[in-house]
Amino acid sequence: MNSNKKAAKIVGVLFLLAAITAITGLILYDPILKGPDYLIKGSEHANQVTLGALMELILVASAIGTSTAMFPFLRKYNETIALWHVCFRFLEAVIITIGVISVLSLLTLSREFVAAGAPDIASFQTSGIVLIAIHDWTFMLGPNFMLGINTMMYSYILYKSKLVPRFIPILGMTGAALIFICALLVMFGVIQQVSVWGAVLALPVFANEMILAVWLIVKGFNESAIASMSAKMK
Repeated sequence: MNSNKKAAKIVGVLFLLAAITAITGLILYDPILKGPDYLIKGSEHANQVTLGALMELILVASAIGTSTAMFPFLRKYNETIALWHVCFRFLEAVIITIGVISVLSLLTLSREFVAAGAPDIASFQTSGIVLIAIHDWTFMLGPNFMLGINTMMYSYILYKSKLVPRFIPILGMTGAALIFICALLVMFGVIQQVSVWGAVLALPVFANEMILAVWLIVKGFNESAIASMSAKMK
């Protein structure tokens, strides 16, 4: 029981860490991703942008950590879906990492632009637009598209297995559907990801992760449900 509670606390802490670093990273990226003078602002705020990249790398590790730490519990109900969840979470992490690389590459471009003094601004802007576009697409495909799939998988198992109170995975499945719809709407240009509608559609999945995190830290997984699933596996 103690090992189960310890593992649950680790999952909860990782969920919280992922949320904090995701939000912090996005805020720290602001000078290099927003505004027409990003080629100058990026170099001026190089340490801030680098710290933002570090936050997202911690997000990557946390996201992978949640899936691998939950796997021993999820597999007791459905090993196939539990394995898919780990694989898709890794894919989400890869997509986010590509976004981090694009931002760091944009920072290098900004430094080169400033160091050049009076460069051909058109060529630098073209490269900058491409790198920003890569970040924006990874930001949509990772934290929205892939997140919807991942959340749906683990929430489904949590609902069926009763590892946590069912209101939590119900919120999770609802949030997963909404964030997936948000990704499709952004993909087809119906809404902007960073917008009022984007925030509204993302709120349920964020609330689910925070509620689940706090529950796991305080209460842990349902021990009777774990015992029941373990008995069925024998």
